[in-house]
Formats: sequence, structure tokens, C-alpha cells
Amino acid sequence: MTTTLTRPLDATARPGKVTLLRVLRSEWIKLRTVRSTSVTLLIAVAAMVGLGMLVTHLRAGDLNARELAHFNGAELSLSMFRPAQLAVGVLGVLMFTGEYSTGLIRATLTAVPRRLPMLAAKAAVFTGVVLVLMTAASFAAFFGGQSVLSSAHPHLAMNLSDPGVARVVFGTGLYLTVVGLLGVALGAIIRSSAGAIATLVGILLVLPGLGALLPADWAQHIDPYLPSNAGRAVLSVVPDPAMAPWTGLSLFAGYVAALLGIAAWLLKRRDA
Repeated sequence: MTTTLTRPLDATARPGKVTLLRVLRSEWIKLRTVRSTSVTLLIAVAAMVGLGMLVTHLRAGDLNARELAHFNGAELSLSMFRPAQLAVGVLGVLMFTGEYSTGLIRATLTAVPRRLPMLAAKAAVFTGVVLVLMTAASFAAFFGGQSVLSSAHPHLAMNLSDPGVARVVFGTGLYLTVVGLLGVALGAIIRSSAGAIATLVGILLVLPGLGALLPADWAQHIDPYLPSNAGRAVLSVVPDPAMAPWTGLSLFAGYVAALLGIAAWLLKRRDA
């Protein structure tokens, strides 16, 4: 004779409700345990710091008199924000599309049926991680680049206290964070990695090129207000008269906020 002991499977489980703090914690666990996170962030930091120092060394030693008149050591040392923006943008896209491609989004939406806290938690966790890391990378790229200039071309090196330099260094981290949030919004709206990444590249790289093809009278009224052009206004040591630095970054952030609003609206109305 055998005796079967029965006990509810969840006897040791502690009941609890879904709170924003718990949703934030779950998104943090998902972000840090996915391999693509460390790979893309490593690429972004390597591009900013490593390639930035290499380009500074190569470029500063090959300047003619005309180029020297317009040379800016701070902007050159941070010029590798271009490849870095693609890395953080792709990571933002994968925050959503990775879950749709694996089917994990169904479990996520079952656990967080109100859905919007999930979007807010993803955006908040992503912002915290990328802002800290990209700001640190910007400062590292700046000081690394200036150390290269100081050793070979001391008269070209700049200090953080020079006019506009601190704003550009800190603004580079902010700009890259907003680009990453643009990827998050596109991933939530389009749901496809290929489609969202293609749209991201189009906004960052293709759209400014198309703006340059416009007639001059049109371009001066349109180019400064394109998303990436507006955001990059904060990356110029000498402000562009067509767009003030912080106004441009705020306009870029406004575009991204509008896309996140569309993503929230769609998230409430579409099936998983």
C-alpha cells in the first residue's frame, strides 16, 4: 500500500500584485541577461573611445592650412558617435522585437496585462543603462582624444572648461540615449527587427542626405528640423545659428516622445 501526499504546488509561493517596481526589475533582468545587450553596448563604447582616439591620431596629423583653420579637437575626438548611434539604436529596437520574435511577449503581456507599465519600464531601464554608459564613453573619448592631441599636437588640444566643450561632451551621451529610445519606439511600433532597423537607419542617415538635395530656399527651412539634424545641434562646439543646441536636442526628444506615444496607443489596441 502506498500513501500519496498531496500539497498545492503554490503552497510556498508568495502572492503579490504587479507593481511598477516589479515590472522595472523584470525588464532589468531581461536586458542584462540577453547577449545582444553586452555585444551592442561593447561595440558602441569601442567605437566611441577606441575608434575615436585612432581617428583623432590619424586626422590631426594630416591637416592642411585650410582644414587647420576650422579644426576642433573636441568634435573630432567625439566624431565616432556615428557608428555608436547605430549600435544603441539597434539595441533599442531589439528591446521589443526580440520578445516578438521569440514569443516571450505573450508571457510578458500576460504578467503585465495593463501593458503600458511594461512600455514605461522598458524605456526607463534602457534610458538609465544607456545614459550612464554613453555619457561615460563620451567623457572617455574626449579625454582620450585630447591626450592623443596633447602628445603630438599640443596646440590643437582642448580643455573641458573651453566654451561649449562640456556641453558637447555631455550632450553626446544625451543624444545617443535619445537615439536608443528612438529604436525602442520603432521596435514597439513595427515589431519586426529588419523593418525597425531599416527605418532607424533611414531616419538617422538617409533622411539628412535627402534634405541636402532640396533647393537651397527649401533646405534652410527644413534641414535644421529633421530629427537627427536637430539632435546633432548639441554636438557642435560653435552653435549653428539655424538651431540652438538645447532647442535642437529638445525637438529631437519631442519627435521620439511622439513615437513612444504612438507605440503606447498601438500596444493597447493590438494583439500580442
